[in-house]
Amino acid sequence: MPAERLSMRKTKEILYLKWAEHRRHRDIARALGVGVGTVSETVRRAAAKQLDWPAVEAMPEPQLEALLYGAASQDAAAALPDPVKLHQELKRPGVTLALLHEEYLAQHPDGAYSYSQFCRHFARWRRRQHVVMHQEHRAGEKMFTDFSGKKPHWVDPTTGELHEVELFVAVLGASNYTYVEATESQRVEHWIAAHVHAFEFFGGVAALTVPDQLKSGVTRACAYEPVIQRTYEECAHHYGTLIVPARPRRPRDKAKVEVGVQIAQRWILARLRHLTFFSLAELNEAIRSLLIDLNARTMRRYRASRRELFERLDAPHLKPLPERRFECATWLKARVNINYHVKVEEHFYSVPYQLVHQQLEVRVAASVVEIFTGTKRVTAHPRSLVRNGYSTKPEHMPRAHRAHAEWTPERMLTWAHKFGPYTTTLVEHLLARPEHPEHAYNACLGILRLGKEYGPERLETAAVRAVALKAYSYRYVANVLKNNLDRLPPRVQPTQPSVPRVTTHENVRGEDYYR
Repeated sequence: MPAERLSMRKTKEILYLKWAEHRRHRDIARALGVGVGTVSETVRRAAAKQLDWPAVEAMPEPQLEALLYGAASQDAAAALPDPVKLHQELKRPGVTLALLHEEYLAQHPDGAYSYSQFCRHFARWRRRQHVVMHQEHRAGEKMFTDFSGKKPHWVDPTTGELHEVELFVAVLGASNYTYVEATESQRVEHWIAAHVHAFEFFGGVAALTVPDQLKSGVTRACAYEPVIQRTYEECAHHYGTLIVPARPRRPRDKAKVEVGVQIAQRWILARLRHLTFFSLAELNEAIRSLLIDLNARTMRRYRASRRELFERLDAPHLKPLPERRFECATWLKARVNINYHVKVEEHFYSVPYQLVHQQLEVRVAASVVEIFTGTKRVTAHPRSLVRNGYSTKPEHMPRAHRAHAEWTPERMLTWAHKFGPYTTTLVEHLLARPEHPEHAYNACLGILRLGKEYGPERLETAAVRAVALKAYSYRYVANVLKNNLDRLPPRVQPTQPSVPRVTTHENVRGEDYYR
């Protein structure tokens, strides 16, 4: 392998210390500040030319240079490695400078640069580039996201009101491929929806997502252990990416998106400044059109467009999208009421009665409400928009409540019919009353249980007196039986009244209400 190119003074010093002073290679390297390999290669080249110290000492420096390095230096200069190509290749997974140097040697076996010269040449080029070039971004590794400080707007065509909106920007690290979208706000649901749209625009998901530590993504900012917002974390888990927020006040952590935001402002917002949009959808349609042009423009530094680099670098290494789109949800805390229900958006959902008075976490999605204690899901209900309504599962009730709920108007009338027609009439009147059905159920159950205590005949006789006097209540029947008034003949002879069947009454909910 060719030696590192040295000044003639150091070449002569190496040969002097080796041949005149008989020093070890390691001692010579330490004394002159060069590599041991450089010392070995210099001595080898001189020995190959059958030189000794007296010959080297008497030789003019240009002659020694031509003898040892002349042809090699010309070939090496002609085969200078392309630093831009090296920089792009290093973004591919597993690619190192050592591998690139081996490939370089295979292409230029004669007079090629040594590995140390190869690395030094690339390092000099990289130092001359912009500071963001100092970060190495592997293909498919990172997606950077942020909101723009400068905001677009649209105008309500009916009122003329101006609606200022946010500009979301996402940039892939290796290719600089960019996605831009206008969103209503920085709220969690809009922040996550923009991420979902970015994943779908890229056609895949990067291994890491690097946002700023804004409140929509981070509930507690910290340079070392930020706390990720729960729904944002769920979204990341769904798509198989890891959230790694940039450190506060460290713009270089997300330099890619900082530049991406600036470019979006200059190449998109600036071009839209004279146009008026009458809806958010209309604004985004114009942004998408300009975004195609932005990603197709050739970047002078890379000698390729963002789309070309994306197809070459990032696209093959992105994770595939999941089969279904993430459904955004919000998390709430709710305490279980005494009736073993939690209130969520003016609706009540049941939980197991053993959780009464406990505080639970509720995940509210578009179609389902899930209730958790810690990390364990307790139950789930279809989401209901009925105000003050109840969604109750029978298995959540105590045994006594469950048995009570199993009583329906039809079942009560069937049981009452076993005692006699007057008992049936009494129960029908109770169920038909325009008051809350649960109150009527309690009265009916009380009357039917009196039949167990006093017997069917006495209950039917008491019901005759109640119907004759139109005293349709549990309390009256109970007093009649307790005071043995059923044994006395009634003062009014009742006739079988005609009452509407309770099953068609508008105030009776029916058995489906309790399912």
